Amino acid sequence: MSALFSPVQIGPISLGNRIAVSPMCQYVAQGGQATDWHLQHLAQLAMSGAGLVMLEATAVEPRGRITHGCLGLYSAETESALERVLRVARSMAAPGTRFGIQLNHAGRKASSRVPWLGGQHLSSGDVATEGEPWQAVAPSALPFGQFPAPAALEPGEMEGIARSFVASAQAAVRLGFDLVELHCAHGYLMHQFLSPLSNQRADNFGGSSSARQHWPLRVAERIRAALPASMAFGARISANEWTEGGLDVDHAVDFTRLLQSIGADYVCVSSGSVDAGTRIPFSPGFQVPFASRVRRETGIVTRTVGALTEPSQAEDIIASGQADVVALARAFLADPRWVWRAAEELGASTFYPPPYERAKGLRGSPDR
Repeated sequence: MSALFSPVQIGPISLGNRIAVSPMCQYVAQGGQATDWHLQHLAQLAMSGAGLVMLEATAVEPRGRITHGCLGLYSAETESALERVLRVARSMAAPGTRFGIQLNHAGRKASSRVPWLGGQHLSSGDVATEGEPWQAVAPSALPFGQFPAPAALEPGEMEGIARSFVASAQAAVRLGFDLVELHCAHGYLMHQFLSPLSNQRADNFGGSSSARQHWPLRVAERIRAALPASMAFGARISANEWTEGGLDVDHAVDFTRLLQSIGADYVCVSSGSVDAGTRIPFSPGFQVPFASRVRRETGIVTRTVGALTEPSQAEDIIASGQADVVALARAFLADPRWVWRAAEELGASTFYPPPYERAKGLRGSPDR
């Protein structure tokens, strides 16, 4: 039996297989609202047969968006637009498919152009094509690369953002998500608080590792408390900043244990820096060793991600106990039917929508 296609329990929910669609920013929302693009994007991924489909990083307030095109969940309008998309996706999903949402605040990486227009900070010259720039916020007034310096958050503002995370989590409950994930990686606000490279505060939220962890952990605790026992909760973390003096896998293990203590059911172990100049040694499975160590030392359910493309690679990761779940991103963009190919290559069974059942056995066989 294929290890990749075996079931797995994540806190209160079960997945029919160990394959997850990773959160993938689309940058085509309008005013934070999901559009027809999201409808087709999520619907095709929902019927892929993956055990878990994660929505893209979703902002908890307008200034927490990376770009004007980022998805949000902070108003009645954004909730209603997402409800429509989810309703269609669920109607087409494989039986037992679980849906999760990744809640995020971009912090000092906010107010950016979309990637295909350069990804730099918005300026007044971009108003006609993308929209007005806005003031970014961060733990300290330290700029991200060539971006303008953000405003350092006051404790009262931090409380407001924490309430926004809770409100978005409550909206996720109303929308019927199975899982909520807090984004603590990739140089966004929670990661900015955790990293000594971006957090140089002199109050109770900066300085030592435990002080830097304090606010992200409290936000995580409040999100967990806002969710019913039937929903799973976890976080995406950076296990290596690839920058001298930055966070490493020791910190990832420590922070994971703290997340476990407040009720986290899993972690998704990624990497990435708050430093705009960092060069990451991107290669197939390059983050798997980080996930493996976190899983080994904490016992928590662990998801791995990063340059995972081949079914045999994913099978080996699960069979060897390096992670409990594998998440794929670009592989699903290139081939939304990746799960079907994996099942055929590994000799496993998977879901085909009835109108598509005639495609069974044709993957990789152009002579048939």
